[in-house]
Amino acid sequence: MARPVSLLVLGDSLTAGYGLGHADGFQAQLAAALSAAGRQVRIIDGAVSGDTTEGGRARLSWVLGDGADAAIVELGANDALRGIDPAVMDANLTAILDVLAARHIPVLLCGMYAPPNMGPDYARAFKAVFERLSRRPGVLFDAFFLDGVAEDPALNQADGMHPNPEGVRHIVTRLLPLVEKLLDEVKTE
Repeated sequence: MARPVSLLVLGDSLTAGYGLGHADGFQAQLAAALSAAGRQVRIIDGAVSGDTTEGGRARLSWVLGDGADAAIVELGANDALRGIDPAVMDANLTAILDVLAARHIPVLLCGMYAPPNMGPDYARAFKAVFERLSRRPGVLFDAFFLDGVAEDPALNQADGMHPNPEGVRHIVTRLLPLVEKLLDEVKTE
């Protein structure tokens, strides 16, 4: 029997399952959906609530010590909430993708939008970072991790920012085809 594919989830509270029971979080729901699809996948938890792209970059080498075959990178929401210069976010995400590319680890990059209160110039610059990085070789791209969930009270926790279990289910269902495509890009020996 082939060994399970190791899938790193490098992210923030949205993939760490903030405010949810373990079984309701993104990683557990994704693992269950992949298993139901007949995929043998071991999730490497590299998600930390409150993390920025700088934090993800700082701990990337450490989480890669577990031997990732593929990676989901979901970072940027906290950069926007803190008003971090999109050029800084760009440098951090570029460095993360450079490390993964050097190790021949295919990536699903999950985009994020800046909140409207940051202003249109910030929002354009923020979105442009993800659009530019989405064109890199070896990168699959999802434009907005919270697509269909953001601003829907029925799919979010009381804070209006973090998905509830049903919101996570929606995200997992929407992303599953892309995650399966990502796993198909893993080079097996």
